[in-house]
Amino acid sequence: MSTVVSKQSNISTRIKTIIHEKLGVEETALVDNAAFSTDLGLDSLDVLETFMALEKEFSMKISDEDAEKLTTVGSVIDYITKHTRR
Repeated sequence: MSTVVSKQSNISTRIKTIIHEKLGVEETALVDNAAFSTDLGLDSLDVLETFMALEKEFSMKISDEDAEKLTTVGSVIDYITKHTRR
């Protein structure tokens, strides 16, 4: 169990760092239930750029269908945790 928590914590930190560095979003705003558009003020291009950076960071592909469902920081963390081996 602690390995899963540790993996998710590491992934969470990496995701939040990418969003902060790429888009300048304050780290304190990057809570799990923060919605990209309404809470963080990101437009569709910002979200696309973020997903592209995450795909590169985690060596994975996020399908367009899945990307449409990933609307919060927490949903991205959960998705990447489930779909990566790192």
